[in-house]
Amino acid sequence: MYKIVKSEKLADKIYLMDIQAPRVARNCRPGEFVIVKIDQTGERIPLTICDYDREKGMVTIVFQIVGASTQRMTSLKAGDCFQDFVGPLGKPSEFIHEDLEVLKGRKMVFVAGGVGAAPVYPQVKWFRNHGINTDVIIGAKTKDMLILEKSMKAVAGNLYITTDDGSYGRKGMVTDMVKELVEDQGKHYDVCVAIGPMIMMKFVCLLTKELNIPTIVSMNPIMVDGTGMCGACRLTVGDEVKFACVDGPEFDGHLVNFDEAMKRQQMYRTEEGRAMLKLKERDTHHGGCGHCGGDE
Repeated sequence: MYKIVKSEKLADKIYLMDIQAPRVARNCRPGEFVIVKIDQTGERIPLTICDYDREKGMVTIVFQIVGASTQRMTSLKAGDCFQDFVGPLGKPSEFIHEDLEVLKGRKMVFVAGGVGAAPVYPQVKWFRNHGINTDVIIGAKTKDMLILEKSMKAVAGNLYITTDDGSYGRKGMVTDMVKELVEDQGKHYDVCVAIGPMIMMKFVCLLTKELNIPTIVSMNPIMVDGTGMCGACRLTVGDEVKFACVDGPEFDGHLVNFDEAMKRQQMYRTEEGRAMLKLKERDTHHGGCGHCGGDE
């Protein structure tokens, strides 16, 4: 059992929890995720790791209510437990393997949409802990939906806030802010990391491709087992079939087929849709079967 040490509501339908999970905390790195399960009958829920404290054995998760299982999670309080807390899963962000001196000479901008601020935070924190400042853009529908502003401000070099309705920060989309920084303020970026809703990441990538800025995205399609066996998180990246849970979750955003990913996500929500995908994709439907490379 994995004890909940802290449970906090960050915004409407968005919650943060600190979980006592020493093994995960010892081994996790920016970019990875966990799968949680409330009890024996509970659904397996994939969640990106927002923060971790190796000494205290603590892992922080942030989640948004999107269905019955996440609604149930909101009833859990400090002192309650998860039956399962599996991880770290996926591959860590590639930059943690790069030479620090090379990274220090690289200008980076992180773009977070909505709950995407949670997986962006540990990456930006990692850079700050290694003496590297990065620019961060956080977008939300309204001021009340904005999360982790204070935490992000503490680790970002420059923090820019946008809201769709103009209730806080700059009015408009995150793409408007990227364009303003590059075209109006003359900023140069070597890499963009965009994390948030698929539609947001798609339009960020369309813009950064136009601006010639290499872009990494963290894909968040439906996942079931987190090992590539179910085929739920299948993606097309360039001309290759990938599975977000084992090949990602981070990919070259300019190669991701977002339209296919979004359509597939909607289809996978129904039994009929899943059957159709299995028929259409045949031997490549599953990632961990050893036949399609999704588990390599």
